[in-house]
Amino acid sequence: MTELTFYTNPMSRGRIVRWMLEETGQPYRTEIVPFGAPMKSPEYRAVNPMGKVPSIRHGETVVTECAAICVYLADAFPDAGLAPPANKRGSYYRWLFFAAGPLEAATSNRALGFEVPADRRGMIGYGSFEDVMDTLEYAVSRTPFVAGDRFTAADVYVGSQIGWGLHMGSIERRPAFAAYLAHVTDRPAAARAAALDEAAMQAMQKA
Repeated sequence: MTELTFYTNPMSRGRIVRWMLEETGQPYRTEIVPFGAPMKSPEYRAVNPMGKVPSIRHGETVVTECAAICVYLADAFPDAGLAPPANKRGSYYRWLFFAAGPLEAATSNRALGFEVPADRRGMIGYGSFEDVMDTLEYAVSRTPFVAGDRFTAADVYVGSQIGWGLHMGSIERRPAFAAYLAHVTDRPAAARAAALDEAAMQAMQKA
């Protein structure tokens, strides 16, 4: 079996990929990468030139960026059923990359206290924070899961973004967001992933 290595830090977006890995049901080896010098070292930059986590190595293949990793894992392990059939992936790709693009940018700017001036909204991909929130509510309210009637990798990514945003206050507290988050995180894999990351965090604090 091809070895799967997961480079992460429990206080990072690596939590998204941990959840995705647990959903696949595949064995993997975890390497905790501390912030600071270890994450910016030549050794780790050989994996991810940006010097950030998460990253995965699957045999000779290296993948970085959370959304890309989620899509890769869904395709690499099709028996887990984490991607729709190829001819039904419109909503799957649409909302996964909406979350990786406009949603990520809008919530990051909100967290930093930056608001796009009304006369400059045409210069930025997401337009306005309000438009992004309305679109996100539309995305999670149409069907049981964001890509249709069953859980997919898109729910891992979108659900993680909503969970983080609600926790940090960078996403508005709308009933639709809370309901969707509760729905998609009520899964054994999500619970296992959270427990593994909490244990890793405690081990780091004791070290």
